[in-house]
Amino acid sequence: MRDIVTEFLPPARAGKRQRAIILCDGMPSIPRKQPLAEFLSAKGYWVFYPRYRGAWESGGEFLARSPHLDILDVIGGLSKEFRELAFGRRFRVALDELFVIRGSFGGAAAILSSLDPRVKKVVANCPVVDWAILPREKKETSNPSYAAYIRSAFGSGYRLSDRNWNKLRAGKFYNPSYHARDVTASKIMMFHAQDDPYVPYQSVRKFARVTGVGLKLFRRGGHLSTDLMIRKYWKEIRAFFES
Repeated sequence: MRDIVTEFLPPARAGKRQRAIILCDGMPSIPRKQPLAEFLSAKGYWVFYPRYRGAWESGGEFLARSPHLDILDVIGGLSKEFRELAFGRRFRVALDELFVIRGSFGGAAAILSSLDPRVKKVVANCPVVDWAILPREKKETSNPSYAAYIRSAFGSGYRLSDRNWNKLRAGKFYNPSYHARDVTASKIMMFHAQDDPYVPYQSVRKFARVTGVGLKLFRRGGHLSTDLMIRKYWKEIRAFFES
């Protein structure tokens, strides 16, 4: 986990049980989930907000391996002592329960991380559940590929090669639908909107039907904000976490 940079907050109030939430970023995105991390910390959770390998402050090459494995590496590191870079304070967490939250590209990481027994529950907001949604590369811009666009738009924010991006098209790599038979439906809660312009709701509805995962489907809302959904439906999410 050394090359994965992770922001974290301890719970604002101590509880009898040590609970943690890992926030998984979307892609492409700018790391800006700190307000959501503060909200969850105020609810009594440790909050960990990692950067995938090859993205932003973390080392490595993006999509060289499945991003959900980065999340599992972070989980594995929580039982060891970790240090705050700014002031050098050291922490160790003996967790009782662990949860994962994220949407869109990161929703795939949340769903795949649910296959690990250390993860109790996950919330996946407008998640990519099948990379068959990827369109064929178009020549409508000066960028020869989507990976080239990411490199052009985000510079070294994502160290992404064409080869690694195209691994998504094979249908097995970082693809929840490929692991549908292994999913435990009771561990996952999904949110989605029918007018999402980026992740077609039909693919998410089909995944929910095949796996039995609970899906809260809205007629409108576009590509739903994870921050907004967590705050608005926190009462339901908390009950889901505690069930």
